Amino acid sequence: MLRGNYQARVDEKGRLKIPAAFLSELKNDYGDEFFVTSTNGHFARIWPLEVWKRVEERLAQASSSNRSKKKFLNLVNYYGQSVKLDKQGRLLIPPLLRSSAAMKGEVDVLGSLTYLDVWNHQRFLEDIRKNPLSSDDEKILDDLGV
Repeated sequence: MLRGNYQARVDEKGRLKIPAAFLSELKNDYGDEFFVTSTNGHFARIWPLEVWKRVEERLAQASSSNRSKKKFLNLVNYYGQSVKLDKQGRLLIPPLLRSSAAMKGEVDVLGSLTYLDVWNHQRFLEDIRKNPLSSDDEKILDDLGV
C-alpha cells in the first residue's frame, strides 16, 4: 500500500523523481509503466499501468452512453499519458498537466493506497484548508469502519 507524504521536485524538463519510500514498492509490485493523469488539472495522479487497466476494465462494463463515464474518460485522457520510469526513478509529468497543475520545483507526493497524487505544495495546502473533513465525511468513514 502506498501511504504517506514525501516532498519531491519536478525538474526543468518536467520529470518527477519518485520518492524512495514509494519507488521500491512501485517497481517491485508494478514494474516501470504508469499512466499519469488528472480529473481536474489541479494535481497529477500516477497510476501503475496494471492498476489503471483494472479501472479501464470496470469502465468498459458501463454503457457507452453513461455520461459520468464519458466525462471521466474525457478528463483523464485529455490530461493523461502513459509513461515509463527512467533508470533514475523519474517519471515525466505530461506538459499540459504540468502547466495546468503548476508542477515545477517543490511538490508533495501523497500515497493513496494504489496510486500517487502529486500536488504543487501551496495548491495542496490551500485545497486541504478549503476542504476539511465534514460531519458527513466522518459519517461515511464511520460506515466504512474507519
